Amino acid sequence: MYTYSFEKLEVWNEAKEFTKTVYLLTSKFPDNEKFGLTSQIRRASVSICSNIAEGSARKTDKDKAFFTTIAFSSAVEVLNQLIICKDLQFLNGEDYDKCRLQIESITNKLNALRNYQINK
Repeated sequence: MYTYSFEKLEVWNEAKEFTKTVYLLTSKFPDNEKFGLTSQIRRASVSICSNIAEGSARKTDKDKAFFTTIAFSSAVEVLNQLIICKDLQFLNGEDYDKCRLQIESITNKLNALRNYQINK
């Protein structure tokens, strides 16, 4: 079976695993948040790995860097939503800290990938 280039990227794999973490954590959120924060944070987390994948299929490095930037922006959006979830006590401190460390790793790798794509 063919392996696509994005599947070989460490940052894509981290983002995919992070998305799974987000889905598991948000499954414990209050039912009245199903169409609020739960839906929003899930979409934003999926957007991280999806934009990495989509960008890998682009022809020019400029286009690739554009999608890497969108992935980075989605990661920051998720961080904002996690902060709100923590403030609302939907997340405990330990889960929040774990997610924040994952986002920090992902954004660092996305920043490095974007710099590589721009300076290639």
